[in-house]
Amino acid sequence: MLRNLKNTFETKYGEAPLFYACAPGRVNLIGEHIDYCGYSVLPMAVEQNILSAVSVNNSGTIQLANTNPQYKDFTVSCSEDITVEKDNPQWHYYFLCGVKGIQEKCRIAHLAGMSCVVEGTIPPSSGLSSSSALVCCAGLVTMEANQKSLSKLELAEICAKCERYIGTEGGGMDQSISFLAERGTAKLIEFQPLRATDVKLPDGAVFVISNCCVEMNKAASSHFNIRVVECRIATKMLAQARGLDSSRLLKLAQVQTELKASLDEMLDLVDEVLHPEPYSREEICKTLGITSEQFSTELLSANTQHVTHFKLHQRAKHVYSEAARVLKFKSVCDSEPAESIQLLGDLMNQSHASCRDLYECSCPELDQLVDICLKSGAVGSRLTGAGWGGCAVSMIPSEKVDSFLQAVREAYYLPDPRRAAMEKQSLFVSKPGGGAAIFHEG
Repeated sequence: MLRNLKNTFETKYGEAPLFYACAPGRVNLIGEHIDYCGYSVLPMAVEQNILSAVSVNNSGTIQLANTNPQYKDFTVSCSEDITVEKDNPQWHYYFLCGVKGIQEKCRIAHLAGMSCVVEGTIPPSSGLSSSSALVCCAGLVTMEANQKSLSKLELAEICAKCERYIGTEGGGMDQSISFLAERGTAKLIEFQPLRATDVKLPDGAVFVISNCCVEMNKAASSHFNIRVVECRIATKMLAQARGLDSSRLLKLAQVQTELKASLDEMLDLVDEVLHPEPYSREEICKTLGITSEQFSTELLSANTQHVTHFKLHQRAKHVYSEAARVLKFKSVCDSEPAESIQLLGDLMNQSHASCRDLYECSCPELDQLVDICLKSGAVGSRLTGAGWGGCAVSMIPSEKVDSFLQAVREAYYLPDPRRAAMEKQSLFVSKPGGGAAIFHEG
């Protein structure tokens, strides 16, 4: 891959690259849609990554090219303010998120000119974090080209914030694991403050990723941000019901902290305070004592202004139960009981059911794929990433991997010509990979 990238770079720019940067994608084993609510998640990096070859010059421009011809070249002047178009989530805008994030953090008045060629092996819009890996790779490139020095923790926090320039209100899991991953171990990623703890996965279990072949671009649709908004409103409704100052609370984890309650107690509170029927804007405004205008400006994002009804009970129920499953998953990995593979599989299955039924972030193809994976020998299987398409991750006893791959191939991929054509990059065994890195020629 590196030789191909180097050759493309030399053909394109007539010189050798000065350095390379890579940032891996990730698979989230458990803990879906809870990082932006303040809760810990449990991902691992995958071997698929975004790789960039870079030279630094005095051209006063940043030139971007991609080895994939469907992604067009782009050039931007270093002297003008870098703008990211939220309504037009092209590949180069993700790169510019990373550039802008480092420029602002390091207060770089004049960015170094760069020529870059990007290559990626993460399937796009598959729930394996191709977009965040691109942002992280761009952040690394910009730091190195401008001779700045930041820790991996700082880089993770910068890249989590700057991806919001493209309009996605994520929580920071993807960027954190991209920088903090280590080969051979999954990580528990905690927020406020950001930290990563090794989680040793059980011997005798293998994780397989399978793509349902339905693409979902978080920035190009409002599904993702609607869930962020619903959790934000649920936070304020729960805080209000318990006499807390709801104006300064934005995340469901903050309500738990303020109340010094357990996750089980929070689940009881959700049942007590929030009704399962969708809430209208009017009901929310009345309960919180805010105007319709405040509701639009303080609670909604740019691409959720059209939403009229909000499922607060279901979303909060998913978040608190999923947060508990993450902690149980880590506890089983740490204590290594004899039946650990079965226990972890059960938690993964419960997670998928909650994503499907309470969070409604699955899709018929993902549900079908998860069902096929379980029938083919997986102990646990669940959607991973934002959902509404993308990938499932399954845990399989190591002795059953070959028969599992064959059964899934025959039941899900081969009957459909389009899926069959994508199968090679859509069904693969995954081992925990290392984190983002810079390396120079030789």
